[in-house]
Amino acid sequence: MGVENFKERFAEIAELPKDIVMDSPKVTIIGNIQLSIENHRGLIEYGRDKIRVNTSIGIYKITGQDLIIKSISIEEIVMTGRIDNIDISC
Repeated sequence: MGVENFKERFAEIAELPKDIVMDSPKVTIIGNIQLSIENHRGLIEYGRDKIRVNTSIGIYKITGQDLIIKSISIEEIVMTGRIDNIDISC
């Protein structure tokens, strides 16, 4: 059994959230106007039309118009604006 399988099985048995146990990002989208990424690994690029965020599974590239980082902490990045596309590169 691999480490990832063990973590996933442990999360199920212990009834813990998989995103925390497996260090996976948790992405929440509200319409096309707000996006939050929990469990990120840092901001790579920030502009009014593109934001790139590093995560354990790859880089999230969010494109759109009037993008603004509403809040940023060690745990979560929240952005607003008109979100046109979300791309994940592994």
